[in-house]
Amino acid sequence: MTNTKPLEVNVEKILRDKAGTKAKYVPRFVVNWLRRILHQDEINAFLLKHQDEEGVEWLQSTIDYLNVTIVVKGLENLPKEGNERYTFVCNHPLGGIDGVALGAVLGKQFNGNIRYLLNDILMNLPGLKPLGIPVNVTGAQDRDIFKKVDEVFKSDHHIIVFPAGLCSRMIKGKVQDLPWKKTAIQKSVENNRSIVPIYFSGQNSKRFYRIANISKALGLKFNIAMLFLADEVYRNRGQQFEIHIGKPIAPHNLDKSKTAYEWAQWLRAKVYELNN
Repeated sequence: MTNTKPLEVNVEKILRDKAGTKAKYVPRFVVNWLRRILHQDEINAFLLKHQDEEGVEWLQSTIDYLNVTIVVKGLENLPKEGNERYTFVCNHPLGGIDGVALGAVLGKQFNGNIRYLLNDILMNLPGLKPLGIPVNVTGAQDRDIFKKVDEVFKSDHHIIVFPAGLCSRMIKGKVQDLPWKKTAIQKSVENNRSIVPIYFSGQNSKRFYRIANISKALGLKFNIAMLFLADEVYRNRGQQFEIHIGKPIAPHNLDKSKTAYEWAQWLRAKVYELNN
């Protein structure tokens, strides 16, 4: 059904949602700069063209629009049949294309039966919204969010998680994830979900990592680098990326010999081993 109201990304609305009454103090030239760096007009043109799509169909249209090539290795590790419920844990090198591509590939494999734990800002993308459980990666969580997270882990949906929360950073001269959070691993074990490690290739521009490191060095609470992720998506247009899918790990294998946090770091290491 065609939407009666065009769906769009609106910088002013995002500012109001994230900054509240303080948004009115943001200078107009800053708002205009944000519109450019977030590619607001280009994204809205895409959203308008594909406003009748959502979920996996929308994800595939996004991949086609960006003209990226995805090479998948290890898909045979994921049988379509059976009652297995998977939690897919993946490194997060790009902060945009990786999430879209992974959803398109796994959504096709499992007939759209996937859900994401998503940065809450991405819920502004209407085609992605039906698949997302919003998570505030830089602040406190709403109680309702905790409830929704519990519900999705108890559900029959396969779940895609980037346990680092934020996309990869340049650490000791190497692009890699920050330490992984334990929540997805802990809840997967509690709900008898098999965990599938996935490695996604690629990296953002040097500019992005410089901004991220400067932001960290200054101790800024707001994740400035996140503002540049849309621009990084457009910089990566036409590129080829690889997805390496590992074998499922049964939840009983993640026993009490390690804490949930330690298992999270163990899985992080397993993901990077898939690229060897």
